[in-house]
Amino acid sequence: MSDTLVDNQKSVPQRRPSQRTILMCRPDHFTVSYRINPWMHPETPTDTSLAVKQWETLYETYRGLGFDVQLIDPIEGLPDMVYAANGGFVLDNIAYGASFTFPERQPEGPAYMDWFRQHGYDVRVPKEVNEGEGDFLLVGDTILAGTGFRSDSDSHREVAEIFGRTVITLELVNPSFYHLDTAIAVLDPSPAPGEKANIAYLPSAFNEAGLAILRERYPDAILVTEEDAAVLGLNSYSDGYNIVIASRAKDFERQLRERGYNPIGVDLSELLLGGGGVKCCTLELRR
Repeated sequence: MSDTLVDNQKSVPQRRPSQRTILMCRPDHFTVSYRINPWMHPETPTDTSLAVKQWETLYETYRGLGFDVQLIDPIEGLPDMVYAANGGFVLDNIAYGASFTFPERQPEGPAYMDWFRQHGYDVRVPKEVNEGEGDFLLVGDTILAGTGFRSDSDSHREVAEIFGRTVITLELVNPSFYHLDTAIAVLDPSPAPGEKANIAYLPSAFNEAGLAILRERYPDAILVTEEDAAVLGLNSYSDGYNIVIASRAKDFERQLRERGYNPIGVDLSELLLGGGGVKCCTLELRR
C-alpha cells in the first residue's frame, strides 16, 4: 500500500450515525392538480399508487436505519401534505407552525399544528409566512433560513426570537430551487464536540451575498453539480453517517463516499412531479 493511499485514508473522518425522530405523511391523495412551482405540470398524469410505493421504500429505509418514524394522517384534498418538511420547524420541543404562501397549501399549517399539540409539543402559531423546515435548516447550533420564493424574511426574525439561536438569512434566486432544502443538504446534523457541522450546496441557487456567507462559514462544503441538483439530489436526509439521497444523483453519491459518508439512493421520481424529494418528505422532530 502506497504512502499516498495511507494518507488519504487517514484524512477521511470516521462518521457516526445518530438516532433520528422524524414525521412523515403517506401520499394516499398525491396528485398534481395545480401549479405552484416549476416542477408541477397538471397536464401530466400522475400515478398515486406509484407515489405510495416509492414513499414506502423511503419509509422502510428510515426504519431500517433505526429511525423513530411518526406518521400524520393524510387529508383528502391536500395532495402536497406528503411533503412533511414544510409542516413546521421543531426544535427544543417547540413546534413553530407553518403559514403557507399559496392558498392551495394553507390548510396544511393547522393540520400539522394540531398533530404537534396532540403529541405534546409547545406549538407556536406563526405570525409570518413561512414553510417550515423547507426553509429552516439546523446546522450545528445555527439555523440557516431561506427566503426569496416562499418564506418571508420576517419569519427569520420570528424564529430567532422563539428559539434563541443564530439565524442566517440566505436568499434563493433560482425558482427551481424555491425552498432552502432543495439547495442545501445538512451532512452532519449532530456533530461531536469539537467537530464542525458541514453542508453540501448548489452555488447557482444563491445570490452573491448568500454565497459569500456559505463560502466563509463552510469552506469544506461539497459543491454539487447542476445535474445532481436537477433531480433534487440535495434534498436529502442525514443521520451523520447514512445519507438518504435521490438515486439518480450519482456524482453527489461519489462525493459523499469520498468524505466518509454512506449514501443510500432511493427513487422518488413520482413525488418529484410535485417538486419534492427525500427531505421534503421528512420533518425532523427534535425534543
